[in-house]
Amino acid sequence: MVLPKRRRNWVALLLLIIGTALCSAVVECRPRRILVDTDVDTDDLFALLYLLKLNRSDFQFEAITINANSWTSAGHAVNQVYDLLYMMGRDDIAVGVGGEGGILQNGTILPNVGGYHPIIDQGMTTVGGCRYRRAIPVGLGGRLDIDANYGIRKEFLPQGKRKYTPLQQPTAQQVLIEKISAGPITLFEFGAHTNIGIFLMSNPHLKKNVEHIYIMGGGVRSSNPTGCCPKNASSSCVPRQCGDRGNMFTDYNTNPYAEFNLFGDPFAAYQVIHSGIPVTLVPLDATNTIPINEKFFDAFEKSQDTHEAQYCFKSLKMARDTWFDDEFYSSYFMWDSFTAGVAFSIMSKSNDHNGENEFAEMEYINITVITSNKPYGISDGSNPLFDGLKVPKFNLEKGGVHSGHIQQGLRDPLCFVKNGKGRCQDGYTAEVHGPNSVRVLVAQKAKPNQDAGSSLDREYFKSFLNILKQPQHAGRFNFTTQFPYYKEAIIVSPTGWANSATIDIIYDLLHMMGRDDIPVGLGDVFAMNQSDPVFSAVGECKYVKAIPHGNGGFLDSDTLYGLARDLPRSPRRYTAENSVKFGAPRDTDHPELRQPLDMEVWESVLQTTKPESKITVLTNGPLTNLAKVVSVKNMSSRIQEVYVVGGHISKNANDKGNIFSVPSNQYAEFNMFLDPLAAKIVFESQVNITLIPLSTQRRVNSFSTIIDILRGTRKTPEAVFSKRLLSRLYRLKQIHNRYHHMDTFLGEILGAVVLADSLSTSSVIYSKFEVKPIKVLADGVESTDGKIVVDDKDGKLVRILTSVEAKAYYNLYGNKLGDQDQSAKIASFEEQTRKWSHPQNSNVKNSHKP
Repeated sequence: MVLPKRRRNWVALLLLIIGTALCSAVVECRPRRILVDTDVDTDDLFALLYLLKLNRSDFQFEAITINANSWTSAGHAVNQVYDLLYMMGRDDIAVGVGGEGGILQNGTILPNVGGYHPIIDQGMTTVGGCRYRRAIPVGLGGRLDIDANYGIRKEFLPQGKRKYTPLQQPTAQQVLIEKISAGPITLFEFGAHTNIGIFLMSNPHLKKNVEHIYIMGGGVRSSNPTGCCPKNASSSCVPRQCGDRGNMFTDYNTNPYAEFNLFGDPFAAYQVIHSGIPVTLVPLDATNTIPINEKFFDAFEKSQDTHEAQYCFKSLKMARDTWFDDEFYSSYFMWDSFTAGVAFSIMSKSNDHNGENEFAEMEYINITVITSNKPYGISDGSNPLFDGLKVPKFNLEKGGVHSGHIQQGLRDPLCFVKNGKGRCQDGYTAEVHGPNSVRVLVAQKAKPNQDAGSSLDREYFKSFLNILKQPQHAGRFNFTTQFPYYKEAIIVSPTGWANSATIDIIYDLLHMMGRDDIPVGLGDVFAMNQSDPVFSAVGECKYVKAIPHGNGGFLDSDTLYGLARDLPRSPRRYTAENSVKFGAPRDTDHPELRQPLDMEVWESVLQTTKPESKITVLTNGPLTNLAKVVSVKNMSSRIQEVYVVGGHISKNANDKGNIFSVPSNQYAEFNMFLDPLAAKIVFESQVNITLIPLSTQRRVNSFSTIIDILRGTRKTPEAVFSKRLLSRLYRLKQIHNRYHHMDTFLGEILGAVVLADSLSTSSVIYSKFEVKPIKVLADGVESTDGKIVVDDKDGKLVRILTSVEAKAYYNLYGNKLGDQDQSAKIASFEEQTRKWSHPQNSNVKNSHKP
């Protein structure tokens, strides 16, 4: 039947009205664009995968920015995110991390501030202290385990094409500006607020494009359920963080009010929550009501139908198995993933300003973020926003809420209360009224499961498991299904320029060279006397703060300047597996795979060598681990000689050291400065020492010469890789000032070549030495710590390398790398992938199996 034209027009109009009504009643017609800022902790991975599984016609996940001053190290985090997205088939999602911009003394924010430091401490470089981050454990149970994802990341996640590359990696601010400029978008904050805080302060004209910000963090009316004395406990039991508003288990004697995410950068959190943008906060008030309990854990174990579900469960299980006490099921909560679920449920309903959702009870509360402690308007040297400035930074109000005492450390004397609750409130999301408050939608508690017959007691538990196991938008493969002929045999067996999890690069290099027999030990994560006396997993960064966090520093060292992922993948890797035998609270599934510690490796070497045999040691970093060894008589007596690469003996006032990031210290060298007390102990010990000082290193640190030598060297895999790495360092040094110190790393080569030359029957590099009495200064004074001085009275006689024949040195290095008799067994990860993608002929003789 054909309708008259006028009637057709009415029908079309009616359909348009109905369509518009349907869009408004159900969900907006356009997909809701999403950007997530994350610290890539374990619970963040759960949240990311939950969001990646949502219906893409309703939710358009566009970008991830990594906050680099919290629970992870930027270099490890960015590559883990790339691999996670590759598994999920989402290489279209932009990833931003870091940046080299700074903040001027007058408060001017330059482009691309990297977020490695809280806003109040951000200067013009990525060098700096750890005011708030020192509350986060560094080693086991802390950043080491998060950076490596307990060892699961390398075992499970497939490796795609995207990776960190120096000066090509998009920064966090670039990604934020690009995505928010493109139109309305919703932000998720799962970590410290530095990135988003800097963005909002720098780009007020783009606030209008941010529709909403969902935040996991803070504690408004919360009462910490952990650290409490059992009901039947004796009178000697002292409650720890029991009943606190916050959750900082490492710092409750100083600050019992803050939650880790907001404590990471309270000033940035203030900027975000007071930005005028609608905010929904999912604080500890709500997350404390959704702990991982045994019934959920058991249900999760039976619900691993997808790769992403398997990855999440493996991570959760290892977190449980390595938990520091027996209270995992009452103290590990669904933090970020619960926030993702609450946000998803709210966003699925159109124009619900009361935040009605399936998973949490909500309430509007007036709050603020405490950034400094009363009384306001004081000047005690703790507050860089006001102290010593005629005009407060960012034009802040004199005597205002930001002008009080700012917490300076874990045991800040103005905040610390021994065996009691601390006085500082930095990062506290306090419920307040008046002009300094902001009305925020706050999740109060998790809703119970509507299905009374279910074993799961929370409604969100059901959604989380269902979303992860659904086949839509599921992960394509994990590492072993990416390469169907991959075979693995795990072999049972870091106070410098790289974080602890970078131990995996050592494993990969050894595997390339066919030396999986060489044991690798994990050393201490703090310089001597820098770990906290109350809680040893956290500590100070007095010396390591001299190392940049961004370009030319940790970001590059942790990724081997973007080349680590080109190395062949070793079957050995760091894992968090542990054993009661070594002091763990319980055995994990595979305690035999536990990562050995440095002293255990020393014990093993001594036990497997003849008592009369002697050991020669080469050190290419801080002397933290060696200081422990020389303090044990049965170990130090077995040392033939120690070759120490580092130290500087100044000849005159113009003969400077290389601590470029500490202007007050002009004559020390990095390896000595990063742990001066350890260096002092080693140089006062009875062991024989050969010092390869900075002055001698500088005579043979020509990039162009060594690269030319490698061009003419036989193209063994190790020679090719070394040339690529050195060429990259040289190119970076030439084009960007953040890499001006790359010559420093050429000196590390000299130590290895000198040692190899000394072990040969005749020297070919014509090494010359002199003996001098020297000592290392380690008095806790920043301007002199690590300095080496000649002291005829109290110094130790040390053999010092004064020169080598440069041409012979370069040739020996090239010849060693080109020696096919001791060449690499596997050239690269690319070679491995070709092998693992096809069935292998088991009859081929001498085939190498990884």
